[in-house]
This record gives sequence, C-alpha cells and structure tokens, in this order.
Amino acid sequence: MELKAHVKREEALAFLGHRGQELGDLRDRLNRAAALCETELVPRGVYRVVPARVAREILPGEDIARHLEGCDEVALMAVTLGAQSEMLLRREQALSATDGLLVDACASSLVEQAADALNALIAEEAAARGLAATPRFSPGYGDLPLSCQPAFLAACGADRALGMRATAANLLVPAKSITAVIGLYPQASSAWEGGLTSTPTEGAWDADAVAGVSAGMAAGASPEVIAGTPSFAEVSPLGGDFSRPSAPPADDVRKGGASLDARCSTCPLAETCALRAQGRTCYGNPA
Repeated sequence: MELKAHVKREEALAFLGHRGQELGDLRDRLNRAAALCETELVPRGVYRVVPARVAREILPGEDIARHLEGCDEVALMAVTLGAQSEMLLRREQALSATDGLLVDACASSLVEQAADALNALIAEEAAARGLAATPRFSPGYGDLPLSCQPAFLAACGADRALGMRATAANLLVPAKSITAVIGLYPQASSAWEGGLTSTPTEGAWDADAVAGVSAGMAAGASPEVIAGTPSFAEVSPLGGDFSRPSAPPADDVRKGGASLDARCSTCPLAETCALRAQGRTCYGNPA
C-alpha cells in the first residue's frame, strides 16, 4: 500500500548532527532535498498479523520475547522508499557531496514518517478489534538479530509486495527501508509490561552492522557505500558528529511513546533539551 508521509526538516537536520548552527543557504538546499524526496519517492508498506506463537518462531531473542509478553497477535510490518530512492541518492551524490547528504537525510526522515503512518494504521485497525498496540521493535535492536530479516520479509510478504530483500550481511535493500514488530494485546488487559527496547531511527542497523563506516552515512546509505568507502564526504556540511550511533543503544527505553536514552537522566542539559522534548536523544553527545 502507498503511505502518505512528508519529510520533517528538523528530523533530517538531526540526522546530520545539527545542533543549532546557522544554516545560511543550506536551508534552501535542505528544502530542495526535501521536495525532491517528496515528489520523486513513493513510500510503500505492507504488514501481516500473525499469532504470537508463529511470530516467535522467526523472532529469536529474550528482548523481543519480553516485548511481546501478554500479546495474542503480532503485526509484522515493512516500509520502503523503493528502488527509486537508490537511484535518487546515487544521482544527487554524484552531482554534489553536500546535496547528496541532504537528500540522504531527508529520505531517512521520509521513510521514518512512513513507518509512523503504517504504525498508526495498524494501531487504529487493532483498536477497532478491541486490541491495543505496543511500540514497534525492529530487528537489529536489543538481542533480536539482523539474521531474522530474510524470514521476516517472507513472513510479512515484503519480499514479493515491495521487492525488499536482505543482503548477505542481513542489511535491507533498498537501504531506505524499515522492518518492525508490533505486539497486539486485549485493551482490557494489563498483561503487557513493555519491553526493554524499542524501534531505532532506522530499523535495519546495529553497531556490528555499521562497524568501520560513518554512522551518519550508515543510517541510510546505499549498499555500495556501506560495503566500501563512501563516495561522498564523511563530514556533515553542518559540522555534525557522525561518531555517535545511528540507532539507539540497547539501554534505550520507550515510555509513553517517547524514545529516551538512559543517559538523559544524568545530562545537565536534559531539562532544556529540544531533542528530549521530541522524545529523541543525542545518545550521550549533548550540544
């Protein structure tokens, strides 16, 4: 199905490590990048609801088991910007390193917003059946391994419906794609206690998968970039820090729909932090 989504400019800037620096003409270039993504890319998604016992057969790990405690059903969802996103990124990277980075960040925001849209649809349809939905949880997070991606894609039908596949390293292709698990449990029940972890910004990455590659690039770079040396600058035009992980670490917890890092509780800037107010985190690198 096609999903309605738009690029969140501030989210795209956050992906680039923006911390309030003056943008100058980069603001216009960011708007151009966002417009390109919104006009040339069509977010699509698919999901399938299966019994919890069936989902557990393809979802190994204690963290996902805890996340799905009390759930009778599980929604397996996948979202992608499709092969066109790969072509758009290559084109813009070839024309300009800066514009390539901006388009990459905007595409990451677009696929994240598309995932939120499908997440909301799943929760709405579940509510109509008297079920409540857990936060989404992606492969590569906690101890849910990326190695489950091939079986996950087949189980939810994303391989056939969306043309998604996993590489030998179990990274998603197209790169601008997200897979996630949502548990469904009776609304009247208080059985669901919540898992230890939740969805990362991009659902296909963990620390091992992006080792040796700039985390800012790995948040959505093409498979060619991930496999070798990036063909465009590894330094953000905004002076951002690409050394921090592109996905939240395992101590990230989700409460009330917000993704909060454990280090926020000890950060001296927590009370005035704009990222924290949006339910986000700098992962230990405050401005």
